[in-house]
Order: sequence, then structure tokens, then C-alpha cells
Amino acid sequence: MGKDNSELLFSTEHISTDPGLKLYEQVVHYINVRMERGDWPADAKLPSVRSLAQELGVHRLTVFRAYQELKQQGRIYVKDKSGYYAHASHAAELGPFTTYSERSSTRRIFHSESTYMADDPSVSVWRGMDGLTQVHAMNADFQFSKALIDPSLLPNRYWRELMIQVFEKHPKIAATYSAVQGDAELRDAMAQHFSTDKHFAVSTDEVLITSGAQQAIDLVSRSLIRTGDRVLIERPAYGPAMEIFRRQGARLTVTDIRPEGYDMDHIEWCLKTEKPRLFYMNPTFHNPTGFMIPDEQRKRLPELAERYSCLIVEDDSTYDISFGQKPPSPIFAYDISGSVVYIRSYSKYVAPGLRIAAVTCRPQLMDSLLSVKALVDNGSPLLNQKLFLQYFQSPRMQQHIKKLCIALQIRKETMEASLRDSGWTWTSPAGGLNLWLQLPSTIKPNELLAKSIQESVSFVPGNVFDPIGAEGKTHIRLSYSYANELQIKEGLSTLLRISRMM
Repeated sequence: MGKDNSELLFSTEHISTDPGLKLYEQVVHYINVRMERGDWPADAKLPSVRSLAQELGVHRLTVFRAYQELKQQGRIYVKDKSGYYAHASHAAELGPFTTYSERSSTRRIFHSESTYMADDPSVSVWRGMDGLTQVHAMNADFQFSKALIDPSLLPNRYWRELMIQVFEKHPKIAATYSAVQGDAELRDAMAQHFSTDKHFAVSTDEVLITSGAQQAIDLVSRSLIRTGDRVLIERPAYGPAMEIFRRQGARLTVTDIRPEGYDMDHIEWCLKTEKPRLFYMNPTFHNPTGFMIPDEQRKRLPELAERYSCLIVEDDSTYDISFGQKPPSPIFAYDISGSVVYIRSYSKYVAPGLRIAAVTCRPQLMDSLLSVKALVDNGSPLLNQKLFLQYFQSPRMQQHIKKLCIALQIRKETMEASLRDSGWTWTSPAGGLNLWLQLPSTIKPNELLAKSIQESVSFVPGNVFDPIGAEGKTHIRLSYSYANELQIKEGLSTLLRISRMM
């Protein structure tokens, strides 16, 4: 149609990335995004069927069907012999922390530049949550792709005893629903823990129990993000979080995370010019890099968030996995304006099957989170919460964490020793579950994975964690938390042998 698809904002290559989404539905979503970000404000005339079809590289009937769908939804209207116009109802603006829950059923995400800010619109086959799912599904004897704790390091032998104790205290617990916000006893215990261990005070009413950290991110996203909103996110970033935001229609703006932290000038520029609705961050033993944001930056971030009306979402899932000096206080501890939501996960390094995490925020946001939580599952399972509470309040919890940190530090050091003569480079993390490695430019991570998986060695290519999805990157993530020392040595010997032949 007179245009090279590689130059199109919405190309047939991008359309085909979601086989379950009809072509006209993608056009509907594209128009919604353009209207809601202000390209076509209320009562603005939309492009003609012919011109939009040419712009998108699709058939005119596809655009016509999309316009008819939007007309039925009340999103656009028609003037006789004049064309299609954006309806005034779509133009309402939301305040910085206003919730947004009424969404069109046709809002889906297609992978294009209209859904995230990027220098390079190319999308890797191994990107985001889908990429992680594909890698994790690969069978391998040497699992360096899973940022999970080796089950042999978890306190498995205590759970039977704790289960008996829970049923003795609460004989009808299996027939009892939890409150939507979570068990009051557990929320009170967590509030006390935050006060004594994390150096910030919250009330029981400011704690919400969720079914894992990923659900917590999803609840925040559903409560606050609408199609076309910008979300500031680190690069690299946690893959599932990227996909959660994209599925809500967000456009991602990126800021690099480095061993020394953030470029604070760049963050302020992003907040001032891009006006993101929220800034999702993983500042302590960051996944995948293991980097840690220094204390001076943690103190400044809430000030910037308040100044530019941006909500910080602090994901602190591995705060306790420290190999030496205790990490700085969470960013939430420096927040005095209600500009930070704090997500704290416990189940990963205690009992992953329990799926226990806590969200802490100020009252103005809690009500909206509870509304979404009620729709999602009406409260996390009470039995899981009571079972975790028994362990959380026992001395065994802290004893286990200390032993676990020692075991993981040994595995990290074993991995680093095995890689010492590899020619690969990395910054040694002070905690967490992963090494973030830079490979020589001659080695392509995706090709290395394809060859290594044939010899039962898995890892995660770095572009899975790239919000931009740019190709040509030479980073990989190796997790030392799931394999034991012998497996680390044998698996890395195999991986290095394969890499030398490339």
C-alpha cells in the first residue's frame, strides 16, 4: 500500500504476534490508544477509512469494521457525509492516583511502538512473561533459568507440625473464607515486623495480603492504569511486571539501572516530560541484575514522586536474601506523602506454595486495591495465611533466613569461581538469587540457549528482561538459587564448553 511495514507504527508483523486476537480488534485497540493519549481528542475528526487503512497497512473493510465496533461502544460517532468523530465521553482525565476500573472488553495489547516508548521497535521472541514461560518450560538437568529456591533449602519438615497446630486452633478453617484484605492477625504481625525490622510504621489497616507479589503488581495495575497511560520502568526489568502493565494498555518508558543505581537526572526528566502514572522498581537485589539502589537515591525518590504526581511501586521480594551488610531501608520508609506502594513477598524463600505477599500503602489507595482484590479472588486462602502466620511468628523464621543466606552465598561463590576464566563479566551481587552476565560480542544468547538446552543446561537470555525488546544484546541471567554446588560446577562446565565453540 505504498509503505514499508517496517516503518509503520502498527505493522502486519506486530498484528500477527497475538494469534488469538482478530485483526479488526487490534485496530479497535489502536484507535482507543490514540484517542486516550490525546491524539484524537473529544469531537476530533478521525482519519477516513481509506487513509487509516493505508496508514496501518490493512484492508479498508478491517478499518470499517473497527469503526462500527467503536460506534456500538459509544466511543465514536458519525456525522452524515462528514466521517467519524471521537466521542466526548472518552476524554475525561484522571487525577494522578485516581483508579480506573471500567475498561472496554476489547482492550488488548499488541506489540508496537504505540504501547511503549522505545528506540527500537523490534520485539524478541524471548521477551517478557511469555519468554520466561517458554524458557521455564524447557526440561533441563542444570536449571540456571529459575530464580527459585532449591526445595531442599526450604523448611519442609516443619509444615506438617504447623498444619496440625493450625487445625487445633481453628478446626473449621478449611470451611472459612478470609476477609478480602487478609487475616487480621497476619496483617497485625506484618505491621509490627515492618515497624521493628524495616523502620517504618504502618497500621494493620494499611496492609493487604495478596496471593504472591505478582498478584500485588496486577492489583496495582488494574486499579491505577488505563489504556495509554505511561509507566516508568527499569531496564532491564522483571518480565511478568512488564506484561502486566502492557495488558492494561500502558506505554512503557525506561530508565537504566546500573551497579551504582539510577541516573537521577534522567528519572526527573522522565517524570517531568513523560508524566508517568507510576514508576515500578525493584531496588533491592534487583531481578535480574542483583543491583541495589543506594540510600541517598532512596531518600530522593519519594520527593520526586510527590513533586511530579507519580506513584512509586516498590517491589521488595528478596530484601532478606542478603550476604553481608543489611540493605538500606525501603524507599517506603522515606515516604511522607503517600507516593509509594510497598510490595513485600515472603513465600518464595519460605514456602512458595503458600503464595503470601503483603502490599502496604496509605489509605487513599487501599480502598481501590480492595475493590479489585474482591473481584479477583475475594481474599487469599485463609488456611495459607494462618499456616504462614504460625511460622512467621516463630523463632524458626529468622533462623531459616540466616541459614538460607549462607547456603545461597556459597552457591553464588561457586558459580562465580566456575566462571572466573570464562571471559564473561559481571558485578558480584550482595544478595538475591541471580548473576547478570555480559558475554563476548561474538556470542548470541538466544543461539547459546538453543545449543545448551540440547545438553540439558538452561538460562535466561537478557532480552527477556528488556522493556524495549531490542536485539543484539549479550547479557544473560544465571540463577544460582535452584541448583546445588555440584550441579553448578557441572552445568557451567558444559555451558562454557558450548560457548567456546560458537
